[in-house]
Amino acid sequence: MKVSRAQAEENRERILDNAAQLFREHGFDGIGLNDLMQAAGLTRGGFYGHFDSKDDLAAQATRRALAANREQWKKQTDRSLSAWVKAYLSDTHRDHIGAGCGLVALAGDAARGGSEVREVFGEGVESLVATLQTQMPATDPVGRREQALAMLSTLVGALLLSRAVGDAGLSRELREAARKSLPVDVS
Repeated sequence: MKVSRAQAEENRERILDNAAQLFREHGFDGIGLNDLMQAAGLTRGGFYGHFDSKDDLAAQATRRALAANREQWKKQTDRSLSAWVKAYLSDTHRDHIGAGCGLVALAGDAARGGSEVREVFGEGVESLVATLQTQMPATDPVGRREQALAMLSTLVGALLLSRAVGDAGLSRELREAARKSLPVDVS
């Protein structure tokens, strides 16, 4: 059955939204095309009408996840950097991988992925650094960028490690140490 252009675009968007979440939860190799398409309410047969390959979907879903991060970060950091950092390093964020930070959830997959995924990931990192850079206390652009890079690395690393350890106390210690080491006051 032929679908309208509008319906095809709606289907594609639904696939991307579901893939962005499911790839964060399971990794690129942790979920198959059948499950991705089923989550979008579609059959596997329609996949190649929307994407060239699973790698193409991975790159586009990564772009979607990181763009959502950027928008959320911008809104939150414009209101209060301190509150945003607390939310980022919270138990809730640690525990909700599929809805959480795409940098943390997808970094390992991106590192092992193809050049298109790594390029999209790099663009996402640059965009998030630019968002944080405006909030840094250094007086010169080079210093603000360096502080933003350090802050991003610290936050992502702390959240990643806190998700990976099985000890709740150590998980909390990692996130608290990261918070205290940031180049801005987030107490």
